[in-house]
Amino acid sequence: MHTKMQPQFHPPQHIKTQPAQKPGSNAPHSDDDPIIVVDLVWPFGNLEGLDRDDFRESAYEIFFTACRSSPGFGGRTAALAASDGSSSGDGNGPVPELGTSGPGLGSGPGSPKPKGVGMAITSRVKTALGLKMLKKSPSRRTSAGGVNGPSSPAAVASPRTPSGSTIQQAKIRRPLTSAEIMRLQMRVSEQSDNRLRKTLMRTLVGQIGRRAETIILPLELLRHLKPSEFNDAQEYHIWQKRQLRILEIGLLIHPSIPVGKDNASASRLLEIIQLCETKTIDTSKNSETMKSLSNAVAALAWRSVDDAPSDTCRWADGYPLNIHIYTALLGSIFDLKDDTLVLNEVDELLELMKKTWSTLGITRSIHNLCFTWVLFEQYVVTNQVEPDLLGATLTMLTDVANDAKKVDRDRIYLKMLKNVLTSMKRWCEKRLLNYHASFHAQNVVLMENIIPLMFSASKILDEDVPGYVSSAAEKGDVKDDSKGNRVNHFIGSSLRSAFSKLLEERSINIVSFENEDMIESLIKLANATEELATKEKEIFTPVLKKYHPIAAGVAAVTLHTCYGTLLRQYLAGTTFLTSETALVLQRAGKLEKVLVQMVVEDSVDSEDGGKMMVREMIPYEVDSIKINLLRKWIHDSLKKGKEVLVRSKDSETWNPKSKSEPYAQSAIDLVRHSKEAVENFFEIPTIITENLVTDIADGIENLFKEYVIFVASCGAKQNYMPTLPPLTRCGQDTKFMKLWKKAARTVGSNDPNQHLTDEDNNPRPSTSRGTQRLYVRLNTLYYLLQHLNSLDKTLSLSTRVIASPGSRYNKNRQLACCSFFDQTRFSIQAAIQHVSEVAAYRLMFFDSNSVFYSSLYVGDVENARIRPALRILKQNLTLLCAILTDRAQPLALKEVMRASFEAYLMVLLAGGSRRHFTIMDHHMIEEDTQSLKRVFCTCGEGLILEDVVEKEAATVEAIVTLMGQSTQQLIEDFSTMACEASGSGVIGNGQKLPMPPTTGKWNRSDANTILRVLCHRNDKISNHFLKKTFHLAKRRS
Repeated sequence: MHTKMQPQFHPPQHIKTQPAQKPGSNAPHSDDDPIIVVDLVWPFGNLEGLDRDDFRESAYEIFFTACRSSPGFGGRTAALAASDGSSSGDGNGPVPELGTSGPGLGSGPGSPKPKGVGMAITSRVKTALGLKMLKKSPSRRTSAGGVNGPSSPAAVASPRTPSGSTIQQAKIRRPLTSAEIMRLQMRVSEQSDNRLRKTLMRTLVGQIGRRAETIILPLELLRHLKPSEFNDAQEYHIWQKRQLRILEIGLLIHPSIPVGKDNASASRLLEIIQLCETKTIDTSKNSETMKSLSNAVAALAWRSVDDAPSDTCRWADGYPLNIHIYTALLGSIFDLKDDTLVLNEVDELLELMKKTWSTLGITRSIHNLCFTWVLFEQYVVTNQVEPDLLGATLTMLTDVANDAKKVDRDRIYLKMLKNVLTSMKRWCEKRLLNYHASFHAQNVVLMENIIPLMFSASKILDEDVPGYVSSAAEKGDVKDDSKGNRVNHFIGSSLRSAFSKLLEERSINIVSFENEDMIESLIKLANATEELATKEKEIFTPVLKKYHPIAAGVAAVTLHTCYGTLLRQYLAGTTFLTSETALVLQRAGKLEKVLVQMVVEDSVDSEDGGKMMVREMIPYEVDSIKINLLRKWIHDSLKKGKEVLVRSKDSETWNPKSKSEPYAQSAIDLVRHSKEAVENFFEIPTIITENLVTDIADGIENLFKEYVIFVASCGAKQNYMPTLPPLTRCGQDTKFMKLWKKAARTVGSNDPNQHLTDEDNNPRPSTSRGTQRLYVRLNTLYYLLQHLNSLDKTLSLSTRVIASPGSRYNKNRQLACCSFFDQTRFSIQAAIQHVSEVAAYRLMFFDSNSVFYSSLYVGDVENARIRPALRILKQNLTLLCAILTDRAQPLALKEVMRASFEAYLMVLLAGGSRRHFTIMDHHMIEEDTQSLKRVFCTCGEGLILEDVVEKEAATVEAIVTLMGQSTQQLIEDFSTMACEASGSGVIGNGQKLPMPPTTGKWNRSDANTILRVLCHRNDKISNHFLKKTFHLAKRRS
């Protein structure tokens, strides 16, 4: 019938306990006491069917029975005790001496025995344990002699004491006896106390000397107490079941001597107990059930290990029933009005409690262990407000440690020792693993007691409990379970918990890492982390440093790791540096410096000065992260610029944005993006190095270069120049052809310029839309050049750049010069030149082809002069100046001038079969040349200087001069130049002149140029020379 008790550790329990009050507080008790959550594991197993009130009542019954012969318990009446001359009437009796067992016990065998009244107000036990004395103890309270006064034990409220009776106060008052104090302390009603006294009186009739350990108290109570002595049948039934449950646990479930499965007495007892579950059993004198119960209980209680006769019955000495009862008894030492304080009478009460040892199977070692637990448990359940209880527990652990080393330890004691110390140790560890939540500046003194308490418990477990393995070793949290490493573990765990609380307060989810305002949260978190480090250093480090030489260093490393993990997680989702990210990194860098300094200061006395500890701190590398993120930011910004460029190529139409902004929209977008990138770059609050500036400058330069290539992709000027016609010679017209041409000119049917000469004085320009778009390209290039210089100055002269001594940045600042985009400037200048040329040639050879190359001097010079073409040219130039910006006009006009001179030379030298000149035309051509020059000299307000016009027109004037020479002179000059060019020297008789190559570079010293003048000379000599020398074909009319 015996059931082996499994090792039990109860989960955290909710204990309703009297709220802790300050010593001397007179605040009344309330039925609405707060529920204090106690996470202390009960180490003695759970006995179902009984609660603490049941154990307390049973403890009082056993205690009273064991002490019945003591004064005030029934052996002597209260009146006799009050008149005993050995005690003074004022309550000051002899002070009990401490026994050899330490502060956990009362008076020793050789000390004077107090008589139960008038106890001393000075306690040797409390003094040894460091506990405060009460200002007013129960023994100083008085009770009416022989009647129930207001302050008497009967006046104490009890849930089982009927109220409403009128009590007459006695005139004679006396100090409370030990029995009355214990009844008060254990909350036993006077009715229950009277029932107990009656039972003992009936049981011990004629057996005054009978020892308590020979009395099976529950059986005697069941035998002698009747239902009429209780308030109602229900109360009696509950009481009866409690007594039977005590017998069941003590004799069947957890007996000190195991019961065999086939024990008939055990079976009969179990049947009776089960019968009582539904109804009360008959316990009258003649009841068969009572006889069977008595026989079964007696048979089980009087057993011995070897079946030898025994003089002691065993019904309450089985573990853990005895410990439940004894700890309930020990709990009576705490004052009812303030359960954080121990009664001054603790010496006498502990001495009286020793009388229960034989009944409960308690030894001095078990007592010390239980007393240690009761002190510690009381500290916990009273909300940890009384540090003296913790100190007393630590003092008692000294006795426990001595007991644990004795050689006569039994199995039960070792089991209790392990369970008690493990529970205390784990409770302490739980506080220390999160000491930031458990302690603060006002109660850090508790931490000074909890740490040695935990280590003392750990030492006993490690050294004196066989097979014990610490929880930290089981989990693998700490490889070396030494004090230093344990404290190291506490610091790390507590700070990680405190840091997690900071995250929770800021709603930072470390898994998904989502927060609406993460940047601000991280900055505030860094501030809070620094405050946490300061709190750790000022409050907790002085305590922890006693067990760890560099406790503050460990704390700093832990916080550095916590924030670093969060920082790296945040940076993992950050692709490039922004102003907000830079602020986070800046604050993180400041935090890191504070924590590193904390390590260095705490490690000043260590061998390596804290170098090893600092190496454990994985650097945040704020500066390198900033640089890398800034480079990513630069790359991203340039990537966006590239996207702008791609869109420009796909959508640009080269139409001006507006009259005030005659540039391409794509250029405006590119410049805006580049400026914003540079502005944002310098707004990022971080150190900017020369290399970073070079990176962004190179990227912008590449964008501009590519865009310039795109702008300059407008063809070539050669695309608009006409193909040179084949060389032919002029033929002499017959008289009939001359008369016919003259008649045709008279009616205007063959005059290609007729429509021009007849127009009004304001002809429309001939500039096409394509040419105007080229003008927009020119404006765009100048726009780029202007803003490129601005960007260059911003990058070169910024004070944000950290320049090394002697670098170009320092020189640039001194000289206020720019140097980043030189290559792009060269590219833009080349593009401007190219686009200007293309625009000019398109204007002259494409847009003005009908009035210039296709019409000028066609037929004859006199009737196809240049004046109509110049009028159109002037209109084109006016439109050019209207479209182009001021900066673009000079070069564009110059290129138009060059193109017009080139076109004019093409008319004179490569005009085709419809043009021929005589020496008589020279004067008119010379006048037209001067008119053409005059157009550019007078265009704008000095846009083209006269010297420049003269220089560019020199070639034209030289060719016109050639046209004024005689045919014979031209032939001679040509022959000489042709021979010199071929390297053959003088041509002899019968030798032919070589055909000079066409270079396209007209010059009066060029043989090909002179040859073309001859080809266009309309006379017999030139015709004969060309026919004879080169066999040139004759032109067709």
